[in-house]
Amino acid sequence: MKISKSLMVLIAIVAVAAIWGFSSYNGLVSKQTEVEKASANVQSAYQRRADLVPNLVETVKGYAKHEEETLKSVVEARAKAMQTQVDLANATPEQIKAFQQAQSELGGALGKLIAVGESYPDLKANQNFLDLQHQLEGTENRINEARNAFNSTVAEYNKSVRSFPTNLLAGMFGFEKTESFQAEEGAQKAPQVKF
Repeated sequence: MKISKSLMVLIAIVAVAAIWGFSSYNGLVSKQTEVEKASANVQSAYQRRADLVPNLVETVKGYAKHEEETLKSVVEARAKAMQTQVDLANATPEQIKAFQQAQSELGGALGKLIAVGESYPDLKANQNFLDLQHQLEGTENRINEARNAFNSTVAEYNKSVRSFPTNLLAGMFGFEKTESFQAEEGAQKAPQVKF
């Protein structure tokens, strides 16, 4: 049985299309998995910060009995941040904004708590407080690095999802653009420092 040239060309075209389809699909799955991993790393960094808060609050409590309002605001901000959980890989812009807002409130409350610590020389010299303060600073750096890595991973994934001809395959299989972290409103303004 002799196969015609046109049939061979058709078989070759179908084979190339199938190989491209499998390769593109697997590439999208791989990039989507990287986004999910980066999302988990961001969540882990925020969890680390939330885990440090009770220890820091307890250390400060012993020295700053009359700073109850500051301590209360930190505990409340931590509780709100813990309740505002989101799957960053599949979140809407509104969900990401709410998550960022809760984390920002916790960061602000922690900043006030550290400032309280500065008012107490004994506390500033306390090794537990110093260790926790250093861990918190390191955690804030980890959070920033995790958000940057997440945004880079999301950008690479979104580029694949939106690029032709992979966007055709992405649309067929439900791969959608993912939202990245954005700067908080007003972040582009330099803070005013007054003495």
